[in-house]
Amino acid sequence: MPIDPAPLRIPRDRGDDHAPQPIRRRLELCAGLAGRPLPHLGGAPVDPGEARGKIENLIGFAQVPVGIAGPLLVDTSEGPLEVVVPMATTEGALVASYSRGMRLLRVGGPVRSRVYRHGLSQHPILLYASAAEAERACLRARVDRPRYERIVAKSTRHGALVDVRTEVIGRRLLLCLTFTTGDAIGINMAAQATDAIAADLARSTGAREYFVHGQDVEKRANSRALIEGRGRSVRAEAVVSKAALAELLRTTPEEMIAIARTYQVGYAQLGTHNWLVQAANGLAAVMLACGQDVAYLTECATGLLDFDAEGEDLYASVELPSLLVGTVGGGALQGTARECLALLGCEGQGGADRFAEILAATVLAGELSLMGAFTAHEFVAAHQRLGRNRPTEEQ
Repeated sequence: MPIDPAPLRIPRDRGDDHAPQPIRRRLELCAGLAGRPLPHLGGAPVDPGEARGKIENLIGFAQVPVGIAGPLLVDTSEGPLEVVVPMATTEGALVASYSRGMRLLRVGGPVRSRVYRHGLSQHPILLYASAAEAERACLRARVDRPRYERIVAKSTRHGALVDVRTEVIGRRLLLCLTFTTGDAIGINMAAQATDAIAADLARSTGAREYFVHGQDVEKRANSRALIEGRGRSVRAEAVVSKAALAELLRTTPEEMIAIARTYQVGYAQLGTHNWLVQAANGLAAVMLACGQDVAYLTECATGLLDFDAEGEDLYASVELPSLLVGTVGGGALQGTARECLALLGCEGQGGADRFAEILAATVLAGELSLMGAFTAHEFVAAHQRLGRNRPTEEQ
């Protein structure tokens, strides 16, 4: 969507921001940005038939509040965009934190965000009688790659096999198969193709057994997610001025760099693959709003945060090597999820890269805001003021 020279303003009501009128005004703003009505976000029920094939023993739909953070100004691979970002959450202060980070980033111009790698990997394992047999099968798998590409081409029009790597572990052969999946996450397509390839190799090499999810990276934190990436690999970067940090976050570049380095010591001791401070917060909220499989959060939140000096200013970037998101298939094109993707301009075919790039820019905004709150010692006070489940005096 084109950028208006005047920044977007999200309607607010200081008297009661949860009253019907400010909610209606915000929904009207979002409908205008999406270029279409948003009835389900406004409370219209979803046809239960839309859930067919996505759930069993249906009884209804979960209701999670959706707020909008922003506006976010982001330079994507398709050009600059100004969006408001839908976030589904029950954590008070979350949307406010991300909005603050987006205001900070806007001062210096668009956040640059790019998908730099595509590829959904699957890791079947085949078991042989001996290491020698596994080694021979390893050589066969490399030779037979063109055959496997034909197998995949017969099973799907939307994906393709783009890489085959092999590794012998004792008497087992690990295959690393990488697929492109278009605008879908593509897990089911890749699993079907992987099963066909592993079965073909097992037959031709006399494997005792094969397991499609042999080295199971699916929906779990793992080092491959950080080093090799999975799904879409994205990075976002910006330079934030010293003056903007002082005005909006009440901190300095030096303090932000110092706290980031201190956190890195803690991360190293933990052995974690997530070197970001609150990526899981923002990713979970946007993924839930946009109909993504939230169980992939364990992989998606894998990544790196970098703060460094850029003259007197702050250089900030995030690296998200394993974003498993899609704009077609699954729950992406039904009910409120479809409307939230439309709000971002990411609905349907051709939207997945843009969606991933908006997600990375959103994560960067959240990292800056939270680290600023830590350095200014405002984190606890903000949650006390905006946080959820505050008891009333009567209680």
